[in-house]
Amino acid sequence: MFELDEETRIIRDTVRAFVSGVVRPDAASIDETDAFPADIYRRMGELGLLAMTLPAEYGGAETNTLAWAVVQEELARGSAAVADAHMVNKLMCDILLSNAGTEDRTTFLPRMGRGEIICAIAQTEADAGSDVAAIRTLAKPVDGGFLLNGAKQFITFAGICDLAIVVATTDRSLGRDGIGLFLVEASTPGFRRGAASRIMGVRGLATGELVFEDCFVPESRMLAPPGKGMKRALASLNSGRIGMAAQSIGIAQAAFDLALDFARNRKAFGAPIADLQAIRFMLADMSVQIEAGRLMTHRAAWMRDTGGPLIRAVSEAKLFASELAAKVVDDALQIHGAHGYSRDATIERLYRDSRVYRIWEGTSQIQRIVIARQLLAA
Repeated sequence: MFELDEETRIIRDTVRAFVSGVVRPDAASIDETDAFPADIYRRMGELGLLAMTLPAEYGGAETNTLAWAVVQEELARGSAAVADAHMVNKLMCDILLSNAGTEDRTTFLPRMGRGEIICAIAQTEADAGSDVAAIRTLAKPVDGGFLLNGAKQFITFAGICDLAIVVATTDRSLGRDGIGLFLVEASTPGFRRGAASRIMGVRGLATGELVFEDCFVPESRMLAPPGKGMKRALASLNSGRIGMAAQSIGIAQAAFDLALDFARNRKAFGAPIADLQAIRFMLADMSVQIEAGRLMTHRAAWMRDTGGPLIRAVSEAKLFASELAAKVVDDALQIHGAHGYSRDATIERLYRDSRVYRIWEGTSQIQRIVIARQLLAA
């Protein structure tokens, strides 16, 4: 538990080299242009990173969750956008693996694992974020399938996806009991890409709106029937929250590395600012927080692999890691002083990127609700 096994260390070191040579040099450009890093995504497919947790029959390596979390952290140290693209691909693969028919699994999963096609999840709406049961997108039953009508916003990969897993309801009056999951190809008539989202951080994920206007989905593409859609969509949260925690640690580690290097080299009052006790205490606290968060994240991933009680551990890791990332990045920028406030500084990008981790995959407030519920049910 306290040491990674040799195989995981090899994976970590391989990804660390990939990040150093391929990801980090383009990270600032990805953020500045908000352009999806298609070449890096393709190279992740070639390296086997997109298929690492897939079963061998679909071209995967059947890697465990702990190794995947380690990869998430390493990617996030270079680019939050690249790390999140890697995570979303896994979550979509997991949903298809658990719910799609044999033909669709065989058709789509190997290509997703190679980075040839991209799948999004169309869930968030204007009035349905944390409250998934408030979904308004309607899946009207018709002969042979369903007609989808509705709009989604803040959808990762909206601008580039080849497929979308759509969370929709067959009856708005039923709340969560009416929600199903539907697999839709982007070439389907009635599938339309809306406006791009102008987001503050983790830019480069083609985030935007998806609109469905009498979009026909055959019955065979219903991944979850009404009443089971919400549960199956939320099932991916365990992996998603581990990914969020790992990415938070990666961002925090990147910020810490920058702050440590700056403190060693920046001089004030005739000596490096690292000689000042105030700076030393900040660095010490940052290191403690990162190590604690990393251990919590690894434990949650290990519990997912070993079948331990998962919900509380995952929510605690996500809550702690996302909030420590905000604190560490803020302190790292403080150490940089005015230099860190410049748009040309890497720490400024990390500051913007870190903010969303207290929102994605369940806000910090939602995590506290989940944790308290688990404690009180014990």
